[in-house]
Amino acid sequence: MGFISFAGRVLFSSLFIFSAWQLINDLGVDGGWVTKSFEPKVVLFKNHLTNILGIQIPEVEFKHLLMAAIGVEGIGGILFIFGSSLAAYVLLIYLAIVTPILFDFYNYDMASSEYVTELIQFLKNLALMGALLFFLGMKNSFTKKPKKKVTKPKTN
Repeated sequence: MGFISFAGRVLFSSLFIFSAWQLINDLGVDGGWVTKSFEPKVVLFKNHLTNILGIQIPEVEFKHLLMAAIGVEGIGGILFIFGSSLAAYVLLIYLAIVTPILFDFYNYDMASSEYVTELIQFLKNLALMGALLFFLGMKNSFTKKPKKKVTKPKTN
């Protein structure tokens, strides 16, 4: 069971590691396709938050957010290979923050092809969050050792 669990963690974390690696390779000098496609979504999300909360969200350089996301993805993926609960929590928080921002299917018309693509990616990330929750639940259930029943000697 140990090797199968390790192989599953390697396959699962490879998604995050390769994603971070791809983002690093595509950055370039101007931020590459990542900046061109994701920065408008972050700005739109920031405007939604500003309208809902009624306060101005501070300006943050998109490249800094992108580098932080790459670091979290890469380091979290590597640590998850070794079965780290901290890595699972970090990846879970990362997915919870990034998923509604990057895969904003709710901003598209239901008849458009972009809606379907965004919805599928959104649901994929929800499934990844479910797998991380399952991992954390299994990890917590196996780490609890059952209490040994203390038997008292009988005295006659």
